[in-house]
Amino acid sequence: MMSRALIHIEQAVKLIKEQTERVVILDASIDKVGQKLDNNNLELIPNSHFLDIEHAFSDKNIPLPHTMVDAVTFEQEVRKLGVNQDSIVLLYDRWGVYSSPRAWWMFKYMGFDQVYVINGGMPAWKSADLPIVDAYTVVENIGNFVAKPDPQWIIKIDELKELVGQDDVHITDARSAGRFSGAAPEPRPGLKSGHIPGSENIPFDQVLDAAYFRSNEEIAPLYEKKAFPTGQNIFTCGSGITAAVLALGAYELGYKNIRVYDGSWSEWGSDPDTIVDQHI
Repeated sequence: MMSRALIHIEQAVKLIKEQTERVVILDASIDKVGQKLDNNNLELIPNSHFLDIEHAFSDKNIPLPHTMVDAVTFEQEVRKLGVNQDSIVLLYDRWGVYSSPRAWWMFKYMGFDQVYVINGGMPAWKSADLPIVDAYTVVENIGNFVAKPDPQWIIKIDELKELVGQDDVHITDARSAGRFSGAAPEPRPGLKSGHIPGSENIPFDQVLDAAYFRSNEEIAPLYEKKAFPTGQNIFTCGSGITAAVLALGAYELGYKNIRVYDGSWSEWGSDPDTIVDQHI
């Protein structure tokens, strides 16, 4: 299989045709902050199922948005989607590339490698004049997926507090430049403004061209001096969604030791004991 995670429509169609029995197609769409999807007029890739990041795949026992579920829950929910150990999982979202990288990161964290993000998602599928349906396919058989968490893919607040300021730790924030600097308010009430000390900023939309992920040649300069071949490359954002967009970009470029700060600014910005930097 391919060594990278991002695939083009032509590659996705080829996989669907040649590996029909193994391919599981998952829509990992979520609403954006202040911008909602139209769920009354669904346009979907045929034979896809819904991977519900907001509900089934978020820990509702923790008062933060999109917190990663435990391994047992993830395994159960993924099996309900018909995913087997030998499945090839194709992920997309209806925005293009927004929340599908979060689902990709979830699978990587849970030890599953045959998982890919369709570059351009549903807009790319429509642009290729491929068939579209308006309903998800019913899962016929429960899968045998087994979760094998790899803690190297995730970082939590206690560990991050200890790592801030170390020379071999590189923290990159996917929020807008205004939110990163503290000049723009946070969309979620009650959060401090600014960023984690020592972190760098790559607004996630800079690695995108509308609905599409940019080429490696285009995004490589953005990561220079912000992510490194050695040490830990930690990605954060507002609630753990767009951090995964930057993590996917780093993975495409061949960076190692990629970790997502799951709590992101929703946690760091609400913790009374965290230090915040600002520059306007």
